[in-house]
Parts: sequence; C-alpha cells; structure tokens
Amino acid sequence: MTAGQLVSATGTQMTTVAAPFQVYEMTGSSFAVGLLGLAQLFPLILGSIVGGAFADAYDRRRLLLVAQGLLLLTSLGLALNALSPNPQLWLIYVLTALSAGFSGLDHPTRSAALPSLVRRESLASALAMNQLVWQTCQIVGPAVAGILIAKISLSSTYFVDVASFFVAIAALLLMKPMVPEGGGTKASGSSVVEGLRYLKGKQALQGTFVIDINAMVFGMPRALFPALGLTVFSSGWVDGPTAVGLLYAAPAAGALLGAATSGWLASIDRQGRAVVVSVMVWGGAIALFGLTPFLPLALLFLALAGAADVVSAVFRNSILQLTVPDRLRGRLSSIHIAVVTGGPRIGDVEAGTVAALVGPQFSVVSGGLACIAGAGLVGRLMPELTRWRIGLHGHTDERTGARDPG
Repeated sequence: MTAGQLVSATGTQMTTVAAPFQVYEMTGSSFAVGLLGLAQLFPLILGSIVGGAFADAYDRRRLLLVAQGLLLLTSLGLALNALSPNPQLWLIYVLTALSAGFSGLDHPTRSAALPSLVRRESLASALAMNQLVWQTCQIVGPAVAGILIAKISLSSTYFVDVASFFVAIAALLLMKPMVPEGGGTKASGSSVVEGLRYLKGKQALQGTFVIDINAMVFGMPRALFPALGLTVFSSGWVDGPTAVGLLYAAPAAGALLGAATSGWLASIDRQGRAVVVSVMVWGGAIALFGLTPFLPLALLFLALAGAADVVSAVFRNSILQLTVPDRLRGRLSSIHIAVVTGGPRIGDVEAGTVAALVGPQFSVVSGGLACIAGAGLVGRLMPELTRWRIGLHGHTDERTGARDPG
C-alpha cells in the first residue's frame, strides 16, 4: 500500500499545482484560484462522510481500488481539457470538485486500514512513516510539476498523474482483503450518526479537529502561491512557473525533514500540548513568509512551517487512533480527513478573498497571526486537549470491557 501511495500521491500533488496554475493563467485572479477550494469543499465533506461509513462496512482494499479508478478518470478529464485548443474554466472546477469527493472515499479508508497493519506500540512510528511518504510526495510532485509546466506543457503534468494511478491500482491488487474488525458495521445514516455521537464529551479529540481548522483556514496561503510566484518571486534565476512549484514544495520539504528526524517524538508524553505549540510555530512561520520578498528566505520559512505541521499531524493522528475503537475508526477518520483536507479549501477562499481586497502579502501575514491567536484560544477554551497525555488516555476494549491505557 505504501509503494502505491507514494507514486499515486506524487501524481496527485502535481495536479494540485497544475489546476490552480491553469486557473490563474486563464483569469489572472487569486480570487478565482481560491474558488477552486470552495468548489471542492462540499464534495469532499460529503465524500468523507460516505467514505468513512463505507470503510467501517466493507473490504477496505476494494474501496481503495474503486476510489483510485474514479480519481484516475477525473485526472484524465483535466488532461484532455488542458490539451484542448480552448480549455474550459468551468470544467476545471467540476473535475477538481469530483476529484475531491472521490478522495473523500480514499483517505478515511486508507487511514482506517493502517492500525490493522501494524502493532499498537508501533503506531506512532507508522504514522511518522506515513507522513514521511506523504511529505516526499508533496516535495517531488510540485517541484516536478513546475518544471514540466515550464519546459513541456500543462497537459503533460496531468497525464503523469493519470499514469500514477495505474501503479497504485497494481499495488492494491497485490494486497489481501482488509475487512473491518467484527465483519463491519452496515453503512447507513444511523451509522454515520453513531460516529458523530462518539465525539460527544471527547474534548481532546474535538480539539484536534478545531485547532487544525484554525491552522488551515487562517494559515494556509497556497491559493496565493501562483500570484506570488509569478510576480513577487519571479526573477532572473528562476522563472515564474518554477517559483510556483517551489512554493508548493517548500512546506513539504520541511515536513519531510521533520518526519525523517521524528524519533524524538516518541519521548513526548504531553502530546496535546505539543499540538498547540506546533500550530503556533506554523502560524509564526507563515507570517514571516509573508514579510519577505526574497525567495530563498521565503522557502526557508515555508519549510519551517511544514516541519511544525508534521509534528502536529503525528500527534493529532495519535490522539485519534488511540482513543477510537476499530469498529468506529473509519467514521471518525472520515471526520478527521474532512477537517484536514477541507480546512485548506476554506483557507483558499479566505486567502484569495483577503488578497483581492488588500493584497496577497497582507493576506499571508494577517492569516499567520490569526492562526497563532486561534491556537492560543483553542488551548484555553479546550483544556482537555492541552492536558492529553499518551500514558493516561485510551479507549475501552468493547469485547473485554478492559480499559486500554494507550
């Protein structure tokens, strides 16, 4: 599964650069780029809710195969549209929205399957490895996309993404079925409600969702990367498309370094407090990025933000996986995925709107500062998150009634 994910996610990250670049090239508007996030938001949330219910009901391997096939078709549509003499703007919005919906099926299923593949004591390391793979994709994909767009064509970027799905499908075909524990829970509206009901009273778990929404809505300026790359950071030594690709890749480069050196994370017991601190560091680094017109320094600040984000991601995932029983893991993972992938889409709209009113650099700086303030507020209003410790929390084994100390 990891090998297929590495290739497929790299291709997906190439499209993550190509689609907003194409929209900005066609419109010259950061607001139009931000609307891509809005177009993807509701399909993503709906897909995640449905995907989480399905992940707790059916063979997770089969669901991943279906999701990869559907995602392949949307990327093929984007490639053919870019190849057309008259590419249609509305089609980019429609196809990226469909892709977001199908990824809502893929991500919670993949997340729910992971704990069944490793021992409990190895979960944090497996999550860190997962982050390592994901961040590698987020570096290679955008960087290669920028080069392909500049040197070959926009459509070639989409076609590479199409090819990557065949590798992912082949890897999944080599795996055994992954049926949920106990044979699964029938997918229905009541099963979705059961997953939402589990959140009641779980302030620490709720806090991981709220603080990530805060970080991504205010502190994720990716919708502004095309405008900043083509104007502020384009220079004699780097062309606009390459600068755009580097901006998209920089946070992942920092996250990759953070994941590769994540052994020290195992010594952190107060994981909830670490989440709050790392989100504050993320916001500060984003604000500093918005203050510099010098590309190398800007990339350094984005890399610092990415390193902080991977710490937050590992601990938020640990809190989720260690507090949720397997039979509910798909549905709770779907909420987690909706937050993690939906937040940046709302952030695209927020950043694009503020940039249209007062300029892209002000949008970045104000968003970073708002992220810091929001993280402090979450920590104060949701104290169970900051008090969460791995040695004191866990879920109850429903088969034996024994408390798992986590």
